[in-house]
Amino acid sequence: MTSPVVKRPFERLILSALESLPVAAFYAKTRGWPFVIAWIHRLTGIFMVVYIWFHILTLSSLAIPSEYDAKMKYFGFVFISFLEWLLAVPVIFHALNGGRLILYEIFATRNDESMIRWVFGLAVTYVLLLGLLMIMGNQSVSPIFFWLTSLIFSVSPGYLVASKIWNTASSLAWKLQRISGVFLLIIIPAHLLFMHLQPAIGHESNVVITRMQSKFIKFVDLTLVIAVLYHAGYGLMSILKDYLKFRLLQNGLTILIFLMMAVFGWIGIRLTLTL
Repeated sequence: MTSPVVKRPFERLILSALESLPVAAFYAKTRGWPFVIAWIHRLTGIFMVVYIWFHILTLSSLAIPSEYDAKMKYFGFVFISFLEWLLAVPVIFHALNGGRLILYEIFATRNDESMIRWVFGLAVTYVLLLGLLMIMGNQSVSPIFFWLTSLIFSVSPGYLVASKIWNTASSLAWKLQRISGVFLLIIIPAHLLFMHLQPAIGHESNVVITRMQSKFIKFVDLTLVIAVLYHAGYGLMSILKDYLKFRLLQNGLTILIFLMMAVFGWIGIRLTLTL
């Protein structure tokens, strides 16, 4: 498949930056940009799995508030805040590109030139908005209102996808992967925005604990933990099946992934229920 024809200055800027990367440029010329984007999608997915594990372990420190506050002091440094902002790049790209793949796979909507343009355009817009909120650091919103709105906008497309694929011959695991993906497409970027409205929201143990003691927020957090870990685990197992042909090794790593997700799921669920 040939690369999409790029006519707009914004797209030329993005692709010229990507073409400066030797590996990306080589495969773009030999296999096309859709191939490169597919691999970026996998790599950002793997990166986010590692980050999710780190995030859950960090939050587990809330069991001892003083320990959590001590860790959060490091996040006040400008360089660490910059890294937090950069985290939005793989997160929003993976989410939006996943949405593009679902539109093609389930709704037979395929226009690579237009869809890739929207993925990059929305991703840059989101990252800049997040950066602005982090610089301002003085925004506030009712957690109940914010998460109720986010939940509605996340569940609605998830229900639409579920109604489209539920009676198909595909496996239940595959169906849940697509449904969880659509759900996370909105609620994960919403989570990043909420956590950076002001520093206290995520960096002060008393603020975090007070929020998490709400029954509604507990429900949202439990839903988020289960959906994220299921989606991540299935994604890793899919990559193994695609690229590992040695059956014994594939089965062994699949079991390891399942156990890792179960352990971190237990940590996340236990923390949510006990705070």
